[in-house]
Amino acid sequence: MATPAPKWVVACGACAKDGGVFAGSYAIVGGVGDVVPVDLYAPGCPPRPATLLKALLALLNGRRR
Repeated sequence: MATPAPKWVVACGACAKDGGVFAGSYAIVGGVGDVVPVDLYAPGCPPRPATLLKALLALLNGRRR
C-alpha cells in the first residue's frame, strides 16, 4: 500500500456522512461510507473544532464512533 499504517478514513460534516443538502441528486452516490469503510464520523455542518478534536482523540485512543 502507498500509505503507511495507521490508515484511517475520517468523514467530516453532514455532506460526508450522507450527502447533506445534495443527497438525492443524480451526482451524489451517498455518504463516504457508501464508497469506502469509514473509521470516524465527525458530525456538523461544518464540524466545530472542539467536536473534531474530541472525535480524533477518541479515534487515537481506540474508540470508534
